[in-house]
Amino acid sequence: MSFHFAAARSAAHSPIARALAKKALGRAANDNPCDETDLTGALGGQDFMLKAALRHFAEHGLGAAREARKQAERAFFTGDRQGYRWWLGVCRALDRRLAADLDRSTTDHSADETLIG
Repeated sequence: MSFHFAAARSAAHSPIARALAKKALGRAANDNPCDETDLTGALGGQDFMLKAALRHFAEHGLGAAREARKQAERAFFTGDRQGYRWWLGVCRALDRRLAADLDRSTTDHSADETLIG
């Protein structure tokens, strides 16, 4: 007659104990470039630009990027460089290709102005 040895289970390692045990909560990973002390600057100005772009999209719908381009062109031709950069950023957040076309066309136009003036 053969004997089979079955080791006793520890109560700490039983399936029921594992199911009832509280899992250790790890910290959420943050891949934004900032140090631990300055959590507000995680996205820098992009956070404001993203919020503005989303607000603009909520107001104008699918035509929001074209409207932002119009605003950027209006600011560019009135000489408002800060306004131009703002609206170009909003346009870039909504439609990167449209913003690249706008930036290219205004760069060409500003080069023409410097040659003439």
